Amino acid sequence: MIFHKTPLETARLIELEKRGDARGFFARFFCEKEFAAEGLTTRFVQVNNSLSAKKGTLRGMHYQLPPAAETKLVRCIRGAFWDVIVDLRPDSPSFGKWYGAELSAENRLMMYVPHGFAHGFITLTEDAEALYMVDAFYAPEGERGLRWNDPAIGIQWPIAPEEISDKDQKWPDLDAGFHGLERMRGLL
Repeated sequence: MIFHKTPLETARLIELEKRGDARGFFARFFCEKEFAAEGLTTRFVQVNNSLSAKKGTLRGMHYQLPPAAETKLVRCIRGAFWDVIVDLRPDSPSFGKWYGAELSAENRLMMYVPHGFAHGFITLTEDAEALYMVDAFYAPEGERGLRWNDPAIGIQWPIAPEEISDKDQKWPDLDAGFHGLERMRGLL
């Protein structure tokens, strides 16, 4: 794997190193030794799969508060989506900043989303499918979300959303109390 640093502290865009021949290729999706050498999470407890049928479906911006904060490793396995992360860790030099990248079945890029980051994506194709590993179990009491179009964050989505759940439309703009920013201290 090739680990590319992003402008956001501790987040990575990961490229698979393909070894191939006339039959096709082989590549590692995850290797504990390689992740540990990068100082990244090496223990995942769930693998989740989502399918968005329509192009323009926006999911996000989601995260969980400590002690159930999640690290995610996200990959597109069918179609394409534009993946976005926002650093919500008050101690981080990249606090309040966002980063986005296209993940597709074709480019096989993965987004490493550290603890303390909100995460979401918008589908660029019909039938876009995501596979992602998380290092914490779902904890409904710690679930939070950030409004996808919060002007203080200024995410520049590549296309206009066509589908957004009621829940995702109702997340508030960045607010220290609701978003539990004090609980995010020390997650670097």
